[in-house]
Amino acid sequence: MIRVGILGAGIGAEHLQGYRALPDLFEVVVICDLDEARAKDIAGGTPTTADAGVVFENPQIDLIDVCLPPHLHVPMSLRALEAGKSVICEKPIATSLKDVSVLEKAEAQSGGQIYPVFQYRFGRAMAQLQALGDAGLLGAPQMASLETHWARRADYYTVPWRGTWAGEKGGAVVGHAIHAHDLLSTLFGKVAQVSAVLDTRINLIETEDCAALTFKMRNGALAASSVTLGGADDKTRIKLIYEKLTATSGSKPYAPMDQDWAFQARDPENQAAIDAVVAAVLETGAGFTGYLAEVAAAMNCASNKAVRLADGRASIELITAIYASARSGGAPVTCPVGTDHPLYGGWQPLED
Repeated sequence: MIRVGILGAGIGAEHLQGYRALPDLFEVVVICDLDEARAKDIAGGTPTTADAGVVFENPQIDLIDVCLPPHLHVPMSLRALEAGKSVICEKPIATSLKDVSVLEKAEAQSGGQIYPVFQYRFGRAMAQLQALGDAGLLGAPQMASLETHWARRADYYTVPWRGTWAGEKGGAVVGHAIHAHDLLSTLFGKVAQVSAVLDTRINLIETEDCAALTFKMRNGALAASSVTLGGADDKTRIKLIYEKLTATSGSKPYAPMDQDWAFQARDPENQAAIDAVVAAVLETGAGFTGYLAEVAAAMNCASNKAVRLADGRASIELITAIYASARSGGAPVTCPVGTDHPLYGGWQPLED
């Protein structure tokens, strides 16, 4: 049984549902929020506090779940490691590659692990893609298209830290499309080069809310990502074109792998084999439930599927490259991003 302290009752409410779906693996010991009334609203009998020190100092807690605004992710994760805990941390894991290196050093010197949150990786469709790959029915990645078309209106930005460089540390490519881009890297391999155009077109905010991105992967595959917060509603669509089939998601916005996908053979003679593999995949833990089950397995030395700090680093590296490209007029930027890169210490604009 892994005992958990949750910091933050916003997205922390969704994490809490994931823990409660796995009662044999996790026990949430305390929920902390500066607005303790908000914590009580989701607690359902779990103790609450407004004092983060109560969480860090509790010797019963094995795992601290950081569900706070982005500018607090690194300091709270470091504090958890120093207290001898493992850490789950919401995206982005950090807001610079320099800070990721600090986290890596702290993790290596502690007895804990950091698990970045990329819950989109988990669900039946992901298991189906993996099974198709194992059966030799995918072939090489060729081309992908991603749409993160969500609706974020003025009321969304009444939360003071949202839409600001100081609080959110970035816009749509940091807080919204980061999951789709992690899926791309998971399924198509690492990014070698990115070109980016960013703009603020929808709301009166500091950060970008639209993006048009192109990627070249290390294996030669290409991808295009369209991002906007000006949609009429929230839709995420993913199309993956492999050598032997095309995989197409539905439009479910926050759990693309927890829905039915279409898998169409390039050679019709392969369709029956593809259909048989897809049908044989049983239901599997999706979203936060699937993500947390793998964290539990990793903490008990029984998983290699849990999201690790290296995955978080890859996401921050890609965000760094995106901002670097956008600020150079869309010129291609290569990955990996080295310590001598001008944005290695962060992509936030310098204050006047």
